[in-house]
Amino acid sequence: MLINQQEFFIKGIQYTIRSAIEADARALSTLRVQIDGETENLDREKGEAFIDTKGFQQLIKADTEHPRNLFLVAIVNDKIIGFSRCEGFELKRLSHKVEFGVGVLKEFWGYGIGKNFLKQSIAWADANDIKKMALHVLETNEKAIVLYEKLGFEIEGLLKNDKRLSDGNYYNTVVMGRCKKVSY
Repeated sequence: MLINQQEFFIKGIQYTIRSAIEADARALSTLRVQIDGETENLDREKGEAFIDTKGFQQLIKADTEHPRNLFLVAIVNDKIIGFSRCEGFELKRLSHKVEFGVGVLKEFWGYGIGKNFLKQSIAWADANDIKKMALHVLETNEKAIVLYEKLGFEIEGLLKNDKRLSDGNYYNTVVMGRCKKVSY
């Protein structure tokens, strides 16, 4: 699915959020590896579950054609600096919801990029009759949890000892969801 691009100017940085296009694939392949190496908040370590240019082209094409998927990118000075995805489900019993994920280069944290990705995704979900958005967040990512709660997400559960980080310790994953009011 596609959305109209939006322009933002926050703390002296101008950026655009728009739908991903197949020409973004090479930059996304490189960017994903870099983001994974900058934080332990994501599932992967740097280079794990690598997606090459062709893989991203296929993913972007599928997301563009699928009415329950949304793939967004953030651009600063013609360079992709972050991305988010909402992925829907084919199974009828799960077709009312999408999973949200986001990644932004560390040098661009604090400029509202993740928040604006999520706001755009929420608006898209609400406009397309998606009843639930779900996400997983590492328990130590307190800023993200506060943001998600401000935007209507609630804590639904905890996956105990879900991830082992570089310090050798196990950490919990917080399961969060935002439900659109369902009319009966």
